[in-house]
Amino acid sequence: MTPQFTPLPPPAKRLMLFVADGLRADKLYELDEDGNSRAPFVRNIIMNEGSWGISHTRVPTESRPGHVAMIAGFYEDVSAVAKGWKENPVEFDSLLNETRYTWSWGSPDILAMFAKGDLRSHIFTESYDASSEDFGAHDVTKLDTWVFDHVKEFFHAARNNQSLFSKVNEDKIVFFLHLLGIDTNGHAHRPSSREYSDNIKLVDKELKEIESTVKDFYGNDGKTAFIFTADHGMTDWGSHGAGHPLETCTPFIAWGAGIRLPQKVSAQKFDDSYLQEWKLENWKRQDINQADVAPLMAALIGVPFPLNSVGIIPVDMLNTSDLFKAESMFTNAVQILEQFKVKMTQKKEATLSFLFTPFKSLSDTKQANILRKARYYIKQKKYDEAVSLCRQLIHLALRGLAYYHTYDRFFLAFNVVLGFVGWTSYASLLIIKSHCNLMRGVSTEAKNPSRLLPCAFVAVGVSVTFFLLIQACPWTYYVYCLLPLPIWYAVLREIPVIQGFVTLLSTFPPRRFLGYLLLFILGVEVLVLSFFYRYMLTAGLVALAAWPFITALWTRAKSISLSWIFFCLLLAVFPLMPVVGRKPDIFLVVGAGLLVLLLSLFVVTSVIKRKDSFINEELVLHLLQMLSVVFSMCVVYGTHHSLLKKQGLPLLNQIVSWTILASSFVMPLLSPPVLFDRLFSILVSSMSTYLLLSTGYEALFPLVLSCLMFVWIHMEQETLQHSVVSCKQKVSTIQFACNTDAAQCRDLCLDDIRRAFFLVFFLVTAFFGTGNIASVNSFDPSSVYCFLTVFSPFKMGALIMWKILIPFVLVMCAFEAVQVTTQLSSKSLFLMVINISDIMALHFFFLIKDHGSWLDIGTSISHYVIVMSMTIFMVFLNCLAQMLTTRKLSLCGRPKSHVI
Repeated sequence: MTPQFTPLPPPAKRLMLFVADGLRADKLYELDEDGNSRAPFVRNIIMNEGSWGISHTRVPTESRPGHVAMIAGFYEDVSAVAKGWKENPVEFDSLLNETRYTWSWGSPDILAMFAKGDLRSHIFTESYDASSEDFGAHDVTKLDTWVFDHVKEFFHAARNNQSLFSKVNEDKIVFFLHLLGIDTNGHAHRPSSREYSDNIKLVDKELKEIESTVKDFYGNDGKTAFIFTADHGMTDWGSHGAGHPLETCTPFIAWGAGIRLPQKVSAQKFDDSYLQEWKLENWKRQDINQADVAPLMAALIGVPFPLNSVGIIPVDMLNTSDLFKAESMFTNAVQILEQFKVKMTQKKEATLSFLFTPFKSLSDTKQANILRKARYYIKQKKYDEAVSLCRQLIHLALRGLAYYHTYDRFFLAFNVVLGFVGWTSYASLLIIKSHCNLMRGVSTEAKNPSRLLPCAFVAVGVSVTFFLLIQACPWTYYVYCLLPLPIWYAVLREIPVIQGFVTLLSTFPPRRFLGYLLLFILGVEVLVLSFFYRYMLTAGLVALAAWPFITALWTRAKSISLSWIFFCLLLAVFPLMPVVGRKPDIFLVVGAGLLVLLLSLFVVTSVIKRKDSFINEELVLHLLQMLSVVFSMCVVYGTHHSLLKKQGLPLLNQIVSWTILASSFVMPLLSPPVLFDRLFSILVSSMSTYLLLSTGYEALFPLVLSCLMFVWIHMEQETLQHSVVSCKQKVSTIQFACNTDAAQCRDLCLDDIRRAFFLVFFLVTAFFGTGNIASVNSFDPSSVYCFLTVFSPFKMGALIMWKILIPFVLVMCAFEAVQVTTQLSSKSLFLMVINISDIMALHFFFLIKDHGSWLDIGTSISHYVIVMSMTIFMVFLNCLAQMLTTRKLSLCGRPKSHVI
């Protein structure tokens, strides 16, 4: 693409860009409880010197995509967030690439993104050490004072350095100040805190000083433009990443050269009530999209627009001639049209001519006509008409870009659905074939499929490959299109099984079959709806509590049934509570620890009664685990108070936390592989780590969930004893075995589908029970402060992920116990679970959106990713659960004990 820039002299020679990381619009604009502004300098600019409004960001509301949108002018793909903060994993053009010189100060995580690949050596960065980004530091405003102090020193040094002096007096230069203090204070203390407000006051004060320093250095030449904005906002509980308005509404203030002065208005119409709350209803508010910042800055200093920019210049903010506005908008339209042409050409070259369908709303003729007409309007000095026409062309080009970007959507979606349905069918046939004895009466000839079938699939595969090859499709298309073929070949090979299954279904009463089918569909829909409405989990748990009443369990095992009802209803309370992190309460964490200790005391008492000697290996292990819980409680309490006093994270607390985390993987393996002994050991070890990662009521969640899991194992044993198999062995004497004898596994029954559904339901409950969705698509580091407070996204992310996985592990370990007690093939039961998950994933695949509000788009994508990840993670969790339940380590060098 050819770089495009406005062919007229720009209004500014230089631009200063201030980005206050994590600054919410309302916290900057609103008045405090005394009716005074937290940022008097900024408010004075709004009323007397410049233009203002809200910059609307897109999800994910994280630092990286926010800065890319502002400086490069496009919204980076969501997947780029996972590729790293420290480097730019996607090659793209940015405003800083196009400048003559750029000087930047701030966080190393952000500055490095735009300096990478600087072949002209014109982007200069100066950043503090990453260890300075400490959430537990006494005063994190030093991150901002460091930037402001170094900028002042820079201009002071420029007076005495002739080479530097000549560079900073050139045109087309940018000074970029990245201010991380507000974001760090928001995470550490919440946006409603005094620390957050004081940081805003500090930034406002320093802005005034920097403006004075710059104007004094350049002799008030009136050629400096100033822009102050933020990359994202923050929720009330100190997180960001999702699409809440508190996260997507950021401030935008521009003043100086080329920026329009304030406009007094009598009335303004917006969907929100912010103007009245902020007492700014008489000053014209001009909202923009975050990507619009890049073309605005490019126009102000006269550099080419970033090639990948999709932003639209807010010409109403410009204090320039109408000709300059019209020319800038014309350049903007041509620049975006260039992207449309390139995308169309790429797609046209990669598609067979008779299959190519162009974007009809913007043909070559229409492009030429609009551009010619816009140029004519400019010559005739009909600038408003030219601007309007260019804006119309931009919108058409953006629609066309989206059209070609999603050109193959239906084709790829069809193949994805084909793969989903095929895999689900094949997994179901595997289960039926292995455990339903449908093949006993089938002849050998029927079992062997015709040779015509593989030949047909090979022919189809060759045809599809040739079709993709001549269209020069990317390698991912081959995966999407060819993967369903072997799956469906495997399905069609099992025609005799399908016939036997259909015959079996024909003997089933139609009403009963429809009843079970509707019940299954209802259950899956409850799971799907729980992703949107957490209270659906409560409804599901209440329904599960009624399970004993519709079976014989209530009359045969009343005490176990009562325990089941109690813990189902107790667990049903958690989805009704606020999302974790909104109101930290360390006393609830300590209380959860005390409950674990109380439960452990009962177990230790039973161990002493059961064993002949008072001191034995099992007793010592229980005491060590209890001690680990005590240490966790002390560390949580001590760390909380240390951070409140702004004394940082004590080194001893940090060492103890990491030690407990490491030991939690080993401790369960030292316990005997007796079913309940091993499960209890896993619970206590997991709880000692979970306490360290908790900030409130969620610390109680794994404990209640585990109690329900213990009761579930008893309930399944009772169900089996009175149905298919007569199990004489008591649950308390069953042991986990490394290798289950396949001959001991029984045939499947309808109850096994219920067991598989229960597992999926409990896994979803484990994930959403405390609102952990907020920890997946947003970043709240407060739960890892016992381990580290210095900003480290990957370490913190790994710890948060482990916190989320702990309830998963507890459920999967209980599921292992259910498989052992019910003598069911783990392979078949696991395949049923995968099938249910895949049905949910297919459901969410159809719900994915790329239009509407950014909250809707982000939610639809994250739901699909979560379900797909759950399917993948289930394999990992199954392996982890098997290792935790079957492996045995020995203390004091004793040999391993193998269970027979």
